[in-house]
Amino acid sequence: MNKKKRHWLWNVLIVLTLIVCILAFVEHSKNWHKIEDGKLKILSGIYYQAIPISEIDSIKLVDKLPEMERSNGFSWMAKEKGVFKDSLTQTKVYVFVDDLRQQKIRLVHGDSLKIFLNFNDSLQTQKVYHRLNEELLANLKQPN
Repeated sequence: MNKKKRHWLWNVLIVLTLIVCILAFVEHSKNWHKIEDGKLKILSGIYYQAIPISEIDSIKLVDKLPEMERSNGFSWMAKEKGVFKDSLTQTKVYVFVDDLRQQKIRLVHGDSLKIFLNFNDSLQTQKVYHRLNEELLANLKQPN
């Protein structure tokens, strides 16, 4: 019996492909956020938003997402991520929802761009909501 040996390059490509797939899964598995320098930065996979807190028009907690049409993105179990179109106004809506069963933060900025955001942990969602609300109120109180 003659055994063929596989070229080492194929082994390297297989391992690199697995590593990239695992990293993509980890990056999409939850919402990564940071509030610094007056901006809210949200990353979930290939979806990224950096919103200046001074440009936020309104913020509130909602129980359900409105009727929307998916432009691109995905749904998996209780997760919903991607870019959607509002059925009524036909504006872009960015959705970073880790758990559809919990409350979501609804941000409106730039007069019409909406973002829906929540985390697996409802306490973390509440914490981010209160921090954004405090910073928004502080920005309103500052004299220009």
